[in-house]
Amino acid sequence: MLISAAKVTKKPFKAKLHFILFFFAFLCIQFINMNSWLFLIPLISAFIGWFTNWIAIKMLFHPKEPKRILGIQFHGIFPKRQAQFAEKLGKLVSNELLSFDDIAEKITNQSNIDKIMPEIEKHIDAFLKNKLSDTFPLLSMFISDKTINQLKSSLMDELQALFPQIMRNYMGNLRQELDLEKIVTKKVQEFSSDKLESILNDIMQKEFRFVEIIGGVLGFIIGIVQVLITILSN
Repeated sequence: MLISAAKVTKKPFKAKLHFILFFFAFLCIQFINMNSWLFLIPLISAFIGWFTNWIAIKMLFHPKEPKRILGIQFHGIFPKRQAQFAEKLGKLVSNELLSFDDIAEKITNQSNIDKIMPEIEKHIDAFLKNKLSDTFPLLSMFISDKTINQLKSSLMDELQALFPQIMRNYMGNLRQELDLEKIVTKKVQEFSSDKLESILNDIMQKEFRFVEIIGGVLGFIIGIVQVLITILSN
């Protein structure tokens, strides 16, 4: 029973394999009998696919100045939209990537202020123990180390409470004087087309190359399909 079942399952598989081989041989014979120019169709289609994608990528940056050909105006996408691109990028940087609110929060954060207090304490200690005596020799004769430490402790407490308010006021004034959106927008608008092209090519060179290759591969596949349709129709 097992042997007969195995034979039954093998026969349909062999029949399918024979049909596939016969169909492939039929296509090869038909392909050979056709004109030799059919061999060129996949290659021509691949070239067209690669070339159209290459042109599309080049037209992102070229022509840098508007040019009219056969009554149609051509202008590279990035050179044409550079002002809008700069404006959008300026808003993105100022509102999302580098806002004054985030900077002020980081600067006035108590943990960050605590990190700089030891350095300030060191300078105050050096001033009270060295420069104060040099500046006021008579006064230093009546100030003991205990008094200096008490004075330093009072100054440190006052500075630690005062620093956040000072930094908030400083950031408020800086916000009015320094417009991040305007600075970024102006910088991008001043980019030359060549520099902008160089930057984007450095960032997206692999992606551009991939798009070109995909165009060639898809063109080649379309060419093969066209050849198969031509063979089958004949």
